[in-house]
Order: sequence, then structure tokens, then C-alpha cells
Amino acid sequence: MMCFSHPEYSSKSAQQRTEVPRVSVEQLQVVGGGTKTTPPSAPLPIGYTGRQAGSGGAGAVPGRPAAASMASPRAPAPAREIPEQNCWYREVQYWDRRYRNAADSAPYEWFGDFSSFRALLEPELQPEDRILVLGCGNSALSYELFLGGFPDVTSVDYSSVVVAAMQARYAHVPTLRWETMDVRALDFPSGSFDVVLEKGTLDALLAGEQDPWNVSSEGVHTMDQVLSEVSRVLVHGGRFISLTSAAPHFRIRHYAQARYGWSLRHATYGSGFHFHLYIMQKGKELTVAQLALGTKILSPPRPPTSPCFLQDSDHEDFLSAIQL
Repeated sequence: MMCFSHPEYSSKSAQQRTEVPRVSVEQLQVVGGGTKTTPPSAPLPIGYTGRQAGSGGAGAVPGRPAAASMASPRAPAPAREIPEQNCWYREVQYWDRRYRNAADSAPYEWFGDFSSFRALLEPELQPEDRILVLGCGNSALSYELFLGGFPDVTSVDYSSVVVAAMQARYAHVPTLRWETMDVRALDFPSGSFDVVLEKGTLDALLAGEQDPWNVSSEGVHTMDQVLSEVSRVLVHGGRFISLTSAAPHFRIRHYAQARYGWSLRHATYGSGFHFHLYIMQKGKELTVAQLALGTKILSPPRPPTSPCFLQDSDHEDFLSAIQL
């Protein structure tokens, strides 16, 4: 896969960007043809992050206390290293560099913190669930789940740097486990988890794709590796929950494969531009319309294979840089 240089790339660090959209709870709906979306005027690129949304406590569930914030009062804003090329978001070396100070920095949340999607997520969880979080980074999600009454959480990331930082930060919570692992080859027995969660991990793995309508064969293979592993480690009846900025017309094709053995639902959250929450339940079936969408991903992408583009601003909207 090619990566292009950009002579005008600025190495200046981005200002801290907190993506905490207010919840706009919509009825969970079965996804097929004619899914309700709120597209912008141009085709939505894979993982488009939209604008910074307002903060607030929306999304709290009545009867449950709001989860405490993990950012320590003395924790400095993280100094993030913006990569010169979008494809670097797929590389463990980039994340190791980015997280070298993770032990002393505040959590960074992709696509909103726990409060922004809590009202959609909690009905899908049970207190006794064994939960796996993929590509945890330095997000506070795993700890927020613990505070919300879901204590059995295993979090994996292929950056050993951030895993060590999270192990140290949450050493006082023994039910939270942190392991260095590639999500494409999970080192867990089949049927180990009731719930698998990912928030932005799949988006990062697709960073650098040029055309969201025709994902490269490499991108399709990577997604299939992850989704096959997710299906394998889920118990019958288990749920895979994916939080992303990828709209249904781009993401359903990947999820709607009969071999994964799950059904598919979709919801949105956020103010203004919506983020997306997909729920797959193992042991249930896809609809005919969803299966038809899934067959489209098997068509070979048009050449050339997607190149990598520069991060051409100081903001981390890396997945909106796709050139159509």
C-alpha cells in the first residue's frame, strides 16, 4: 500500500480535542435497504468524525449513578503526535510513540465518552457479562464500565506501551485486566466472552483507504480477520457492539456476512452529526436485505489499491481525509 509525502505538512501539535457529543437516542432499528441516516451533502467517508460536539451529561440512565470521570485533576492534556500520513494510524509503532506518556496524561476518547452513548449501551449489557474491549488505547471506557456495574472487563491493545500504562493506572481494580494483543489474532479460547466492544479500532485499521465505496482487498481482509475473531470468541447469544463514525452504507457490508453467524441492528447518537452504534448478536440471522449488502464487499475493488494520504491539518479527523 502506497503512502504519499506532503511538503506542506505541519508538525505542530493539535490542541486537545474532546469529543463528547450529547446523546440523541433513536429507536434501535434493523438495518437493511433504506436505512435512516443523516448524510452530509457529499458522500460520507469511512469513519468521518464530524465536528466537535457539545459536552453534557445526557445519556445517563435513571436509577444508576453517573460514572465518574477518569481524568485526574492534575493530569495534563495529552500531547498527541499527529502522523504525517493517515496510514500510520494502522501501525503499532505510531501508537507506541503516541502513548509513551499515557501513564501521566488524561484519557482520550474517540467518538464520545461513556456518558454520550450510555443510554444505548447499558440495555445490551448484564452485570455478570464477560466483556472484551478491543483496541482500548488510553480510553476510560473499561473503567467507566466497571463504575457502571459491569466489573468483568478485559481490555486489549497491540501497543504494549499503553497496556503497561493502563495496568499501572488501574492497578487498584483487580477485575480490570489489560493484555497486549493484536485484534486480528486474539489469544482467547472460543466462546470466552459475552460481549465484545470496539470504539474506533476498526476505523483506525481502515485509515488510508482512498475510496469508501471500494475498500481495498487489504482493507477487506483486515476487517474479516477481526470480525472472524470476534465471532469466534463470543458465546452463542453474545453481542458484538461497534461504535464508529462509519455510516451504514459503508460499514454494513463488512458486518453482514453469514459466516459470522449474527444479526445486525443499528442506532445513532450525538448532536448535529451522528456517530453510529452497531449491535450484532451471535446465534441470530441477518435479513435478506442485509445479506444482499454483504455480497457487495466480495466484489473486487477497482484499481489502484488505496494509497495513504497525509494528515493535512492539525485536527485528528484523519478518516475524513479520504479523496473521492
